[in-house]
Amino acid sequence: MCGIVGILGKEAVALQLVDALKRLEYRGYDSAGVSTVENGHLDRRRAEGKLRNLETRLAEDPLTGHTGIGHTRWATHGAPTERNAHPHVAGGVSVVHNGIIENFRQLRDELGAKGSQFATETDTEVIAHLIAQEMADGATPKDAVAKTLGRLEGAFALAIIFAGEDDLMIGARQGSPLAVGFGKGQMYLGSDAIALAPFTDTLTYLEDGDWAVLNRDGAQIYQANGERVERPVVKSGASAFLVDKGNHRHFMAKEIYEQPEVISHTLAHYLDFGERRVKFPDVGVDLATVPRVTISACGTAYYAGVVAKYWLEQWARLPVEVDVASEFRYREAPLQDGGLSIFVSQSGETADTLATLRYCKEGGQSIASIVNVRESTIARESDSVLPTLAGPEIGVASTKAFTCQLSVLAAFAIAAGRARGHIDEAKEAELVDALAQVPRHISAILRDEKAYQQIAHELSRSSDVLYLGRGINFPLAMEGALKLKEISYIHAEGYAAGELKHGPIALIDEDVPVIVVAPDDHLFEKTVSNMQEVAARGGQIILLTDADKDRFGCETMSCVSLPRAHPFVNPLIYAVPVQLLAYHTAVFKGTDVDQPRNLAKSVTVE
Repeated sequence: MCGIVGILGKEAVALQLVDALKRLEYRGYDSAGVSTVENGHLDRRRAEGKLRNLETRLAEDPLTGHTGIGHTRWATHGAPTERNAHPHVAGGVSVVHNGIIENFRQLRDELGAKGSQFATETDTEVIAHLIAQEMADGATPKDAVAKTLGRLEGAFALAIIFAGEDDLMIGARQGSPLAVGFGKGQMYLGSDAIALAPFTDTLTYLEDGDWAVLNRDGAQIYQANGERVERPVVKSGASAFLVDKGNHRHFMAKEIYEQPEVISHTLAHYLDFGERRVKFPDVGVDLATVPRVTISACGTAYYAGVVAKYWLEQWARLPVEVDVASEFRYREAPLQDGGLSIFVSQSGETADTLATLRYCKEGGQSIASIVNVRESTIARESDSVLPTLAGPEIGVASTKAFTCQLSVLAAFAIAAGRARGHIDEAKEAELVDALAQVPRHISAILRDEKAYQQIAHELSRSSDVLYLGRGINFPLAMEGALKLKEISYIHAEGYAAGELKHGPIALIDEDVPVIVVAPDDHLFEKTVSNMQEVAARGGQIILLTDADKDRFGCETMSCVSLPRAHPFVNPLIYAVPVQLLAYHTAVFKGTDVDQPRNLAKSVTVE
């Protein structure tokens, strides 16, 4: 996750910006920079690599401005070079940005036709040029930003300063988090309360679609439609060194809301959005000829592996075996020569997964690990490490780690499909574009949170819940059931919808809610027939779908309309609704959401 900091201060802010960015180092980054207003003009210092390189630059060539913005970058568009590092500057506008601008190519072409000269490979630079163009046409900085925001597609957080405007900073949020900090004659912007902790504990968290105009006297906040709005001012409990819940009641809620941002950065590690291609690292085998992939994991990570089986077998025609790590080695599974074994773990310390890794290593397999902690034991014992860039996940129930695992596996499926000749260049570009849109789709889901609260209120009264899904949605049904039972303590089971009549249908009555994960894909009609079987027996259907209502074929207790997306990315998108349902049900039940009974975040014993 990139880090953003902005300061309207009383003295030189460059070193303060760097100190604040250090508190965001846990998010990971590959370059950094700061920009300040210096005697009416913009000046900046940037450096590839760690913040110490930026500190060296500032020691050699200081910045003295009292207004500035800073950024730590995970490269999304363009290599992690100093040239591509933020802040970006054009026409008296300086911008830092977290997220992905999906329509940057169209905007770049339009701006280029009007004479704009681009200095970087990034999507962010188009934002600075758009604002500068509006200002050149006579708009005020505030109006120029408002017009520009209306043209951006994607998920993003922005901080913007202007030449000649020492008492002005504008921030905007669409999907990625951003907070406004209040001081005495000073104001702040930050992507995390931790970054602002040394300066202030008085914050306002922008809501999705909000943008804020800051001067040293305070902040004016606007909704996407331009209307002024008041947001609560809260006291933060963040210290400079601890992960904070922000304005969320639980860590799990915060981590659900972080998904648009962390998915963006995980995908950017494995995909080149500018070139619309995959850039997957070497995993120790030739993907064109590898005979089999074995995936092993526990809990939620196992369900990520099951999704990957569908992806790899469909898009790469690559045989995949998936098993829970606690069972795999004990059945003494034969391992095919030249095979690749992939191990998925948030912590990288899961005992069963580690033991299975060692079994596969002894069996001559190439070992790749998908982990959120690069220094973990699983990572150290692997031949190749495929990191997820989720940042610390505090809640025991995995949310953002799961969708980041899916992000890595989706990119791997594209890479394998290309290597094996089952995906051509055009299809690769299509799938990469579909993944680039995922953060925006998830942001849209999160804006509809009240719908899940209403359903959860009813679910909280249930003692049993069934989840159904077909095809690649089947593992999402199992994941939804796992989430519900582990944090709300309601008995829940996930089934392949076609298996309903082979036993589970005996459980259906008017007291059993049935949650159906059913995007409008090639299996939707078959899923509808299973829904009709449930409805005929009085079951209470809760449907998660992007299909039109006239296609349901039966009555539902509730229906949540989800964004329509490419079927390839539906597992990433439908993961979020089942997380929200579980979370809000647990809240209504009054359970300990972040630390449910009998569970631990990292299971380091068998």
